[in-house]
Amino acid sequence: QVQLVESGGGSVQAGGTLRLSCARSGFVYTTYCISWFRQTPGNEREGLAAIDREGRTRYNNRVEGRVTISRDNTENVVYLQIDDLRSEDSATYTCAADRIGINHGLNRLWYGVWGRGTQVTVS
Repeated sequence: QVQLVESGGGSVQAGGTLRLSCARSGFVYTTYCISWFRQTPGNEREGLAAIDREGRTRYNNRVEGRVTISRDNTENVVYLQIDDLRSEDSATYTCAADRIGINHGLNRLWYGVWGRGTQVTVS
């Protein structure tokens, strides 16, 4: 069974740094493009960052410079680090995976595998 499990969320102070993890099971991670999305109540999921099997990345302009996506293929984990956290970063963060090109990496409609999400609250 294909699964993604996020971890690392919680309550953090503004200005701090948080690293989220997305662990997989049930499929070969290295062949997939992995992306991080976030969502707040009443809003659509927003793509933040994506990384493909070659390690190429794509970032949302709104967070570029504060967000870093990386992958550890040995451990089958993809990380999202968020620096200089702000109150508007409070959201549910979810990772997604699919066999797509990096050009579609931030488009939620292209992903078929989703985790359940982890909550981040910045105060």
